[in-house]
Amino acid sequence: MFSVIVLLMLVTVLAVGLGDRIRRPYPVLVSVFGLAVAFTPLPALQIPPELILPLFLPPLIYATAQRTSWRLLISRRRTIFWLAGVLVLMTVAASAATTYWAIGGVSVAAAIALGAAVAPPDPVATEAVAGPLGLPRRVITVLQTEGLCNDATAFVVYAVAISAVHTGHYSLPEAVLLFLWEVVAAVAIGLAAGWLGTWLQGHLDNVTARSALTLVFPFATYLLADVCHASGVLSVLVVSLYLGQTTADAGGVSDRLTSTAFWNTLEMLITGLAFGLIGLELREVWPGTERLPAYALHAAIICAVVIALRFAWMMTVGPFMRRFGTRGYQGYREEVARDWRDDFILAFCGFRGLATLALALALPATTPHRAELLFVAFTVILVTLIVPGLVMPWVVRVLGVRKDEEGETEAVQDLAYRASRAALRRLRQLDVEEDLPTEVVQRLRYTQRLLTSELCDELPDDVQEGYEQRRMYAQIKRRVEAEMLEASRAEVLLARSEHGVDPEAADKVLRRLDLRSAHLL
Repeated sequence: MFSVIVLLMLVTVLAVGLGDRIRRPYPVLVSVFGLAVAFTPLPALQIPPELILPLFLPPLIYATAQRTSWRLLISRRRTIFWLAGVLVLMTVAASAATTYWAIGGVSVAAAIALGAAVAPPDPVATEAVAGPLGLPRRVITVLQTEGLCNDATAFVVYAVAISAVHTGHYSLPEAVLLFLWEVVAAVAIGLAAGWLGTWLQGHLDNVTARSALTLVFPFATYLLADVCHASGVLSVLVVSLYLGQTTADAGGVSDRLTSTAFWNTLEMLITGLAFGLIGLELREVWPGTERLPAYALHAAIICAVVIALRFAWMMTVGPFMRRFGTRGYQGYREEVARDWRDDFILAFCGFRGLATLALALALPATTPHRAELLFVAFTVILVTLIVPGLVMPWVVRVLGVRKDEEGETEAVQDLAYRASRAALRRLRQLDVEEDLPTEVVQRLRYTQRLLTSELCDELPDDVQEGYEQRRMYAQIKRRVEAEMLEASRAEVLLARSEHGVDPEAADKVLRRLDLRSAHLL
């Protein structure tokens, strides 16, 4: 098992480089590798189904949630309702009805459980596959919002269905009450854990400990929510947003450098392991040659229903929301899909992933037709993940869907001017408090003006003259300083291996040199 984990991590690293070269998402490449390895003599990577979600989802949801905010989710409340709510329930109903019709002898509860497993698109897959394609932010944020919030709906339906598998009783009022409890309890647990995490980070002086806390808390929050029968996914989302938005920046640059490097590496390796696991687990559900044609036919029918429903929904609800859903909501018109091409991309990005894998494997062993239900779930994952993931760059290129460069530039400029006004206000305060020299104040105002112009990628007419020469000098200065810092690092590394030199002292000097180099980037 350990050898398989190491192999998947190595493949993930190689797939990142290969994916960058051929413009294909590395999770898809790792999934294809796992699919190929599933039929080799390598030992199987057997993880208990109840551990798949707690092991993989908390860190990946935390990493994804760091790229969004409370305000963005609130502004996307209609997206949450229509996609993470209504569409998920419709997909559950349609896939459950198709399963009950296609697979003779399957119970209604088991069919609903399968429908709940295949209904929610995966936030991790969406981020990893659609993120690097250069799609407009309005499309990416819709996919992120849908992926982060739809699991709560599907998990509640699944929990009630599994209870019905055991008891033979299915109650709609019970499902509604369970849903309300999962949501309310998850939000409360997430807020409480976020407050505690913020307090702890404010009392930790060690940069590494603060970074490690951001890893521990998503796991702890998920497990606490699970014990309380609340939505672990939603609680992790809440604590992630809380920590990301309210944590005091005690360590400044040092904290950001450490945390960014830590989470980028962790997210890449865990994502690769998770999607490699999807391919490897196919070995466990592969039917014999006699049953394969029937299984494949049923899986193809259910896949077609799931995919067709998403396309029909997106291509219908998108125009409806553009025409009627923005009335009375200032600014919301820019937050919905702009035209049918955006709708098509949103429909195409219905990637299934970890949640579907874990819920399918968690079906009780006594469930009638369990092997076929697992095969159907895995087929849905592979068809909705690998096929779109491989052809998405071509689809995006043909449709001509690209980033809104003008809009994103305007957003950057607004933030740059806001930051500049804050800096100048602080300069005035310090000037009043400390009576700074006039030349220093004027020089700082001029420097701030240049900085703001550089952030906005535009220069006022009165500073344009001579700026190119100053920028050339600045580039030469940065290049030469970088060479000097590199020479310093080489000397410290050489000294580190010499007799009588304390390695810890050498590491402290190296870290300070690295921080200085980072300021030059």
